[in-house]
Amino acid sequence: MKFDSILSEINGFGKFQMTLFLLQMLSRITLPCHFLLNNFMAGVPSHHCDISALEDGGVFGNLTVQQRLTVGIPAERDGTLSSCNMFTKPQYQYLSGSNSSEEASPVQCQNGWIYDNSTYKSTLVTEWDLVCHRKGMNKATATIFFIGVMIGAPLFGFLSDRFGRRPVLLASYLSSLTFAVLSAFSTSYIMFIIMRLFTGMCLAGISIISITLNVEWCSIERRTFSGVIISLDWTLGNWMLAGIAYCVNEWRMLILAVTSPLILAIIAWRWLPESARWLMAKGKADDAHHYIMKCAEMNNRSKCVSTITPGTLLESEEAETGDKKYSILDLFRTPNIRNLAICSGIVWYGVAFTYYGISLNITGFGLNPYLTQFIFASIEMPMKIGVYFSLEKIGRRYCEMGALLSTGVCLFVNLFVSKDKWVIRTIVAVLGKSMSEASFTIMFLYTTELYPTVVRQNGLGYTSFMARLGVSISPLIMLLEDVWHLLPEATYCAVAVGSSLVALLLPETLNTQLPELIEDIEKPRRQSTRRKEIQ
Repeated sequence: MKFDSILSEINGFGKFQMTLFLLQMLSRITLPCHFLLNNFMAGVPSHHCDISALEDGGVFGNLTVQQRLTVGIPAERDGTLSSCNMFTKPQYQYLSGSNSSEEASPVQCQNGWIYDNSTYKSTLVTEWDLVCHRKGMNKATATIFFIGVMIGAPLFGFLSDRFGRRPVLLASYLSSLTFAVLSAFSTSYIMFIIMRLFTGMCLAGISIISITLNVEWCSIERRTFSGVIISLDWTLGNWMLAGIAYCVNEWRMLILAVTSPLILAIIAWRWLPESARWLMAKGKADDAHHYIMKCAEMNNRSKCVSTITPGTLLESEEAETGDKKYSILDLFRTPNIRNLAICSGIVWYGVAFTYYGISLNITGFGLNPYLTQFIFASIEMPMKIGVYFSLEKIGRRYCEMGALLSTGVCLFVNLFVSKDKWVIRTIVAVLGKSMSEASFTIMFLYTTELYPTVVRQNGLGYTSFMARLGVSISPLIMLLEDVWHLLPEATYCAVAVGSSLVALLLPETLNTQLPELIEDIEKPRRQSTRRKEIQ
């Protein structure tokens, strides 16, 4: 008997599955907190050069704070004070509004910076002066974190396919907590970025293993609903990040606060089941039978599967692979799965590149960054409800293409909206963010359905690697504004549109059985409608 048929008999979305989802929510809500943490941890407050060392016969010391800034710091073309330059001597002629031919040339800040702490009490920027000529180091903190995620995704995908979802998930919990705490107590910038690199590696395990474990326990007819329900953890985490960051505006304590749910996740791990689908694919019929019976008991369907024994499971097609070992190389050995891997990798790159291009740049809309984060999070809930109905009616492929294309259109529109029209810019940005989040939600579910069980975690690890490659580059794209101020937005737009076209090359998976073997990919997909499943 096929595992999908067994799941339909024991209720593919009952009390057992809901308990599984709720237990994993404890760890999954930390993901958006860490992935978007740079919006607050690396926030750049208003700043100017420290000019307290300027002396001129005691006159400078008698000036008010505003007067000191006027004579000590040059003004930009828009009238604002320079953030990176100062005068070596006070320019008193500015107090009377006159210009002098003896005006000194400004120089870079000589004695550090003074920061406005009205929004952030402390950030990485204020800790290590990551501004002006060092602003690239601030952008690099997000890039290095996502490089860690990029490395960890295929690593944990391989380990999960080899040793199982459950034990590797615990290892990811423990290591993520350890490295996150160490990063909060970093004594230098170098130590911090190394700890963030390892934190990203370990969080990648939670990201890809948890969603696979959830989807593998859901039947065909409930898979779309379960995929959307799982994605709500990200929305809850986004809301949590906005609230915690508002209350905890010191970067070290902020890291500890958003990591703390992992302590509860470690405690709750003992109640997590292993994937029976993976156990059957590995020929471990006794263990698979144990969890199937447990699921049937919790869902009040024990009588429906009373005749199923480990022996009957061994006779099923899922057990044919035995002890055969699979790796990420198996994604490229045969033509159909190779085409699938290439196309899904490109789409994932575009999805993540544009999503984080929008999400990691929440300033510039004329709103408080905490409010912007909250608005971005709030739009996700109604959007995901719309995604559910769209996926059920239209299918995965066209929904993914439409979401990415809509994201590109919103980014294109904002190219022509001036920054002083912040209301319009915010509305368009929120729409673009919602479409980008929709593409992320669809693609996570879509990917778990595309790859067969024996290499599903390897497939998720590979696509997550491609996604994090896009994410790691995405923050650095903002540095291109020094070349042309519209170049970053134009780049995000082009990538979104290009990847939307590639999405059309992927096969449709609506109402199809999850493939178990690579051979299932190399032959036409077996269609399975709800009517057939019930029969």
